[in-house]
Amino acid sequence: MRNRPSLTLADARQIAAAAEAEALAHQWAVTIAVVDDGGHLLWLQRLDGAPPISAQIGPAKARTAAVGRRESKVYEDMINQGRVSFLSAPALEGMLEGGVPIVVDGDCVGAVGVSGVKSSEDAQIARAGIAALGR
Repeated sequence: MRNRPSLTLADARQIAAAAEAEALAHQWAVTIAVVDDGGHLLWLQRLDGAPPISAQIGPAKARTAAVGRRESKVYEDMINQGRVSFLSAPALEGMLEGGVPIVVDGDCVGAVGVSGVKSSEDAQIARAGIAALGR
């Protein structure tokens, strides 16, 4: 057996606070979701003005990044390049840019998913949140 790191509620709060700060600095109304390594929701925050659908899309992007162990954009790119069969992949719903895995010491411990602005801006916010962990 080996030990591996895992996210705590304090980690989720820290990630969310940094992601929120990034979003507010640009006046972006988004939903921020933090999930554990199995894609289970630890934190959901919908900023004022964020579209209601973003509360569904953000967690889906986070789950996809966590269980896939890669950015959700990878799936979007595969589909856009013609591999449309990936649309039927089980457990992957948020196959749009904006889901970023949280990797600590080589292990995926969770992910952040953001929705509400351009996908590249969603990913920027997610990365800013993850950077707050200092890893």
